[in-house]
Amino acid sequence: MRDVQMKSNRTLLLPVCVGLLLALGACGNAPEQESAEAPEGVESVADGEHAEESSTLIELDAAAVKAAGIKVETLKPSVAEEQVRAPGEVLDNAYGTTLITPRVESLVIRRYAKLGDEVRAGAPLVRLSSVEVADAQAELRIAEQEWARVSSLGREAVAGRRIIEAKVALDRARAMARAYGLPGTASGNASGEFTLQAPHAGRITEDNFVVGERIEPGRPLFRLVDESIVWVDAKLPPGVVSRIESGSPVTVVAGEDRLAGTVQRSAHRTSESTRNAEVRIEVPNKGDRLHAGDFVEVLFQAVADSGGGEGAQQLAVPTKAIVQLSGETVVFRRTEAGAFEPVSVRTGDAVGNQTIVLDGLEPGNAIVVEGAFGLKSQILKSQMGEGHGH
Repeated sequence: MRDVQMKSNRTLLLPVCVGLLLALGACGNAPEQESAEAPEGVESVADGEHAEESSTLIELDAAAVKAAGIKVETLKPSVAEEQVRAPGEVLDNAYGTTLITPRVESLVIRRYAKLGDEVRAGAPLVRLSSVEVADAQAELRIAEQEWARVSSLGREAVAGRRIIEAKVALDRARAMARAYGLPGTASGNASGEFTLQAPHAGRITEDNFVVGERIEPGRPLFRLVDESIVWVDAKLPPGVVSRIESGSPVTVVAGEDRLAGTVQRSAHRTSESTRNAEVRIEVPNKGDRLHAGDFVEVLFQAVADSGGGEGAQQLAVPTKAIVQLSGETVVFRRTEAGAFEPVSVRTGDAVGNQTIVLDGLEPGNAIVVEGAFGLKSQILKSQMGEGHGH
């Protein structure tokens, strides 16, 4: 009885053991099957990497490029510049300004010009009278007459010494007359009256006397200014002044008017009170728009320094052409086949609306200067699509 029961138990355990062995075998084969063949619709790691690399290359036809507003320019080395604004004050051009003064004590007897008048060269300005001038006129007249007499007689009738003395006396009288501002020849009688004339064309900007007033030598009666060219002194921080080149063009803004000017010189001294330095500009004053004392705004083109010295040639791209992609600073470059690819770049200073590129691009590269953000968006959308597929 007992032997029959043991045989029955062995018969029941045999199927259970076989089932366990089959289950364990199936578990061991499952990973091999998964690695051998991936489920449909899921990429392998290698395929995923290849897809990501190829997704950075964007191919667009001409219509798509135009619709996206993409513009491409070829890189050329240039000098990066930025526009700098600075306040400025209009000054009289000292090289075209003359103070009209008597050279001898005089009395004002008549006025020919007044404040604000625009006069031509040689125009009479004021009539003066002086005792010293009367003496000079008389001496000049006598010297001219004596020289005329001895010259007409000749060396046969007059000793050579007398001729020389007459010539020296004439030269001395003429020099005295010119020192007083008189012409070098006698005219009229020795009244002591003489006229101061305009040495050049210009406008009377100062008028500082009245008729009948006694004037000391050297006292200015008029200030005559040639306003066809004026100066503008602009104030800039010292760090910016060093980037302004002499001879460079500027724009002077006065109200709604814009006048072209040229940098004449940069200051070599910084104001102790304002910590600013001055840059002097020469401006052709078209239409008599600018006058001394006016305040204007000056627009400079400041040259960038990228480490190669001021004014050195360098590669610069529009700042809007640079985007951040996957943690890198990139610019989109057009390939020879016409596709667009992101290129990692190392950038320098931003100068106005340009950014200096130190590494990553070369002269002759065709880069996207407008529409870079649209290309970046297409790459991000493509990457997002691949992520959802995994």
